[in-house]
Amino acid sequence: MSGNQHVDHSTQDEGDEDCEDVVDARPDRSSRFSLFAKKKKNGEEEQPKPSLSSQYRIVTPTFQYNMDYKKVGKCIIINNKNFEDKTGMGTRNGTDKDAGDLAKSFRNLGFEVCTYNDRSRGDMEKLLKQAAEENHSDAACFACILLSHGEEGLIYGTDGPMAIKSLTALFRGDKCKSLIGKPKLFFIQACRGSEFDEGIQTDSGPANDTLETDANPRYKIPVEADFLFAYSTVPGYYSWRNPGRGSWFVQSLCSVLNEHGKQLEIMQILTRVNYVVATNFESQSDDPRFSEKKQIPCVVSMLTKELYF
Repeated sequence: MSGNQHVDHSTQDEGDEDCEDVVDARPDRSSRFSLFAKKKKNGEEEQPKPSLSSQYRIVTPTFQYNMDYKKVGKCIIINNKNFEDKTGMGTRNGTDKDAGDLAKSFRNLGFEVCTYNDRSRGDMEKLLKQAAEENHSDAACFACILLSHGEEGLIYGTDGPMAIKSLTALFRGDKCKSLIGKPKLFFIQACRGSEFDEGIQTDSGPANDTLETDANPRYKIPVEADFLFAYSTVPGYYSWRNPGRGSWFVQSLCSVLNEHGKQLEIMQILTRVNYVVATNFESQSDDPRFSEKKQIPCVVSMLTKELYF
């Protein structure tokens, strides 16, 4: 408990899940409240006509990832709830609900889901290194979900922090050949700093809202291409989690995936997630320092095509 900042529930359903929101970051020891808180135009063909004029045909590139594989792909969930005392990090209550809901949502999309609980830094790197060394030739894509404490650029194993880049880099095109040209998706629920988003009033209100081929080996592509990183919050800020209902970002992601996951393109999905988190959630507390705080997720995309599941 010493690592949890308790803040009252977000503006969601009431009942047994009416628990306090907390953040996934290092505790603040300064107060009695502790926080975690040409394709080239290679289709151009000269077609002579009797009039001596030439006609050129442009072959339009296919801007959708090919999903016509035997498998959608593997989804690895690393769910870190309990941490060693030396880290100063508290128990992440609510994360088990996140992990369970994510597993269901991604299975519904056709992923083969594997969940690993309470893994050290070494374990995390070993797991993902093994995954990167597997043969993904019969899979359309790969997904990884990290649920833990964090700081900017860092994710916590149960024994301390490590660079997120050290995990994602294992899947670069020069290291994981069988995923070249295929989407590699990372969803990260963790704090990225210690700032709060105070929010701002807006004059506009809701208007009746309710909630081709593989990479051609003849061409070089950047080793960092075809990655997507969906962060629960923007750099520098806390990320909120409700011990009873789960984290704002993950629960919003699952909700949108369950309703629209097989119809919308991935950026449309994540844009809707941004909207849900931004408009449907706000922290409340008797302590004004932790009351009425907001959150906005952040998407960083190096995808080169549209992705439909």
